[in-house]
Amino acid sequence: MSLSRFIPLVLLAALIGAIVFWNRHTPPPASMEAHGNVVLPAVGHYNCPAAKTDLPGFMPAEACVTLTAILQGGPFAYAQDGVVFGNYEGLLPQQPRGYYHEYTVPTPGARNRGTRRIITGGTPPTVFYYTDDHYRSFKPFQVNR
Repeated sequence: MSLSRFIPLVLLAALIGAIVFWNRHTPPPASMEAHGNVVLPAVGHYNCPAAKTDLPGFMPAEACVTLTAILQGGPFAYAQDGVVFGNYEGLLPQQPRGYYHEYTVPTPGARNRGTRRIITGGTPPTVFYYTDDHYRSFKPFQVNR
């Protein structure tokens, strides 16, 4: 094969390589927010449209389903969802018993409820916390109302 026939093939291969590289290293558009390995499209400006709110980046996509159920008053996936959370660890602000409630955030592949929960405060809920380590730490988050 002559050199003049080889050069177009090399240029084509370089172009394909550049396109593949660009697609792998370009962040998602501003209208999408990444959650771990899941990318949720934003509807309007919400990444959890059913709850009409934005989940913070530290929460998994499955939290949207749980939060939506909380705001709609159920139904819930687990019998324990909605039970009083005792705050025995004392990591949340002190409130009277019955103020906090817990809800399971499903963990794909888990054989049980897993370690992820949303904790709400108030009836109806006015404060929200997320834990992914079974109550060892809590991260507050806002819900649009």
